[in-house]
Amino acid sequence: MRVLFIHQNFPGQFQGLLPYYHGRTDVEVIGIGERRWVKDKLARLPRGFKVGVYDFETNAKSEAHPYLTSTSTAVLRGQAVVKTLLNLKHQGFSPDIVYAHPGWGESLFVKDVFPDCRLVHFCEFFYRSKGQDVGFDPEYPSHFDEALHLRIRNAPHLLSLDVMDLGISPTQWQRSCFPKPYQSNIAVVHDGIDTDHVRPNPEASFTLPNGRQLTRRDEVITFVNRNLEPSRGFHTFMRALPALLQQRPQAQIIIIGGDEVSYGSPSRFGSYRAQMLDELGEKLDQSRIHFLGKVSYGHYLQALQVSTAHVYLTYPFVLSWSMLEAMAAGCLVIGSRTAPVVEVIEDGQNGLLVDFFSPDDIVQRIIEVCAHPDQMAALRHAARQTILERYDLQRICLPKQVALLEQVTAHTANTVLTTAV
Repeated sequence: MRVLFIHQNFPGQFQGLLPYYHGRTDVEVIGIGERRWVKDKLARLPRGFKVGVYDFETNAKSEAHPYLTSTSTAVLRGQAVVKTLLNLKHQGFSPDIVYAHPGWGESLFVKDVFPDCRLVHFCEFFYRSKGQDVGFDPEYPSHFDEALHLRIRNAPHLLSLDVMDLGISPTQWQRSCFPKPYQSNIAVVHDGIDTDHVRPNPEASFTLPNGRQLTRRDEVITFVNRNLEPSRGFHTFMRALPALLQQRPQAQIIIIGGDEVSYGSPSRFGSYRAQMLDELGEKLDQSRIHFLGKVSYGHYLQALQVSTAHVYLTYPFVLSWSMLEAMAAGCLVIGSRTAPVVEVIEDGQNGLLVDFFSPDDIVQRIIEVCAHPDQMAALRHAARQTILERYDLQRICLPKQVALLEQVTAHTANTVLTTAV
């Protein structure tokens, strides 16, 4: 069997599958990604793993209508991938399965090059102007023009849905975002959390930039995003800090994340971190707030392992790995009462839920956790159990993903979906 993975930021959500397929002697597996994102990850891939890269320039000027900019970019990216696909075909590689993330247009023309392959898509998100992330936050309102733009932006996604043989979505809510006619062909299986590696460590320590070492005996509040921005509740969390720091004089705040923008519009201050520091000014005891930027994976795990309370806030949007990894590490997660967080966290059972827009609610929940750490042990244990039972990579998610990918080659996708969803 031959398997081809395609992801702009390879390996992306396929990182759990790669070692499995690469380790099988009866499978030839290749990956494709954009050169500028893949080049720094080659050393971390399984030894001997084959990766095809494509080059893509996004700076070209376009005379197309502004609504069509993202669509045009998707088509151009799809064409760039075609060149790599044709090169593989010329070398005699013809995949049985192509598993791709369609979000950037890379898989638009896969079936034109390999018409007999089974094309599986990682169905992460489908844009809507209502009921999801857009328009959720009144502080950053949407506009009518944005709704029109989103409708056209979905064009490549609709083309991808139409051509795929099977879709896989990580959560039930993310699946529900897709048009109903396609949902019956989308299974729900998370990419998986490596719970053998991400686990509690009572002896963990975390060294701050100032040299101070924090352990589980300290009062540590953690907040993690890829980038610090409104879509992940950074502004609400920051507004909770003045009262929290005043009422918990020993608390240390660890904030991990960059100053770029992953989702939404950039801040007029250059970053949302700068914007919130400007807004809150002297209200904050900045000596106890530690902005660490982007850190190594090991350092990030150490922060989770010493965390007293981990705050995860999000618009109704894609669920972050970090929330599930925090639960796997035994964190007491304080999450926003938003989709898809509520699909995983049950208030008072395996974590605590708060109003996304209420700094006061967040403060009270954190104080509750800090004031009664021993009473929270059961919630921490239940949080990890949730991940072990529903999101464990090796024991739960990987076997389900493999079953879907391999059975779809036998043209039994509909049968598989009835048991996998």
